Amino acid sequence: MIPKELINKIREIQIYTSRAVDASFAGQYESVFKGRGMQFDEVREYTPGDDIRTIDWNVTARTGRPYIKRFVEEREMTVMFAVDLSASGDFGTVNKMKNELAAEFCAVLAFAAAKNNDKVGLLIFTDRIELYIPPKKGTRHVLRLIRELLYFKMPRRKTDIPQALDYLARVMRKKATLFLVSDFIETDFKKPLSLLNKRHDVIAVSVRDRAEIALPGAGLIEFADAETGEIILVDTSSRGFRNQYSNTSAERFDELRDMLRSVSVDCISISTDKPYIQDLVRFFHMRRRRY
Repeated sequence: MIPKELINKIREIQIYTSRAVDASFAGQYESVFKGRGMQFDEVREYTPGDDIRTIDWNVTARTGRPYIKRFVEEREMTVMFAVDLSASGDFGTVNKMKNELAAEFCAVLAFAAAKNNDKVGLLIFTDRIELYIPPKKGTRHVLRLIRELLYFKMPRRKTDIPQALDYLARVMRKKATLFLVSDFIETDFKKPLSLLNKRHDVIAVSVRDRAEIALPGAGLIEFADAETGEIILVDTSSRGFRNQYSNTSAERFDELRDMLRSVSVDCISISTDKPYIQDLVRFFHMRRRRY
């Protein structure tokens, strides 16, 4: 039995994301993600003005009259969400937890895909593969994915991004658009990411909280590492410590972006303390200018 509060949360996300898709980037999703290219549609008799490069010489030789191959754009595509739900995602100091933000972000794009009649799939991972749902079409399927993201019982586990990428490389045979959603505490995954991106269109989604970017001056605070359980006491009233913390955070994020750029993987950065729709819209505009 699904708890009533979870049903209400799913309904709330469905309403919010449906409005966001319609109001903010209706049509942009389709223009940015083009599918897998062109597919064969039919053979028809040549008419003056047709491109002679499309002549089907086998049929022409067999019939004695010129025929051409007709192609149409293959619009249908597959969208896969690979979501890191390790213990570090159970953190948030502003509006919501990072894992809740990840679920909402995936919901927005999943509903956009459903409206475009695309297939959508889900991989939930920690330091092991927790759940894999093969891509399918339809709003009911999207609602199931959202339910799984929200209902997932977060274990105290670490993150293994290379394992998740290797798994996707094995199960995803056809070209897909893959959203890798994580806080990227782990950064040593360049090689498997590069290999996966050669076959698919991989997009990294960095999920962060404001307190992971800069600490407030709030005196002595106990910090617990969600993945290891280690507890440390920090004096946040020290300006020197806060500056060092902010600089280290900025350096780590710059290193992540540089690594992603080196393997031609785009990155969307979202945070629990601000709306993410405009980040998505900017990403769509950037992609459309490029292609």
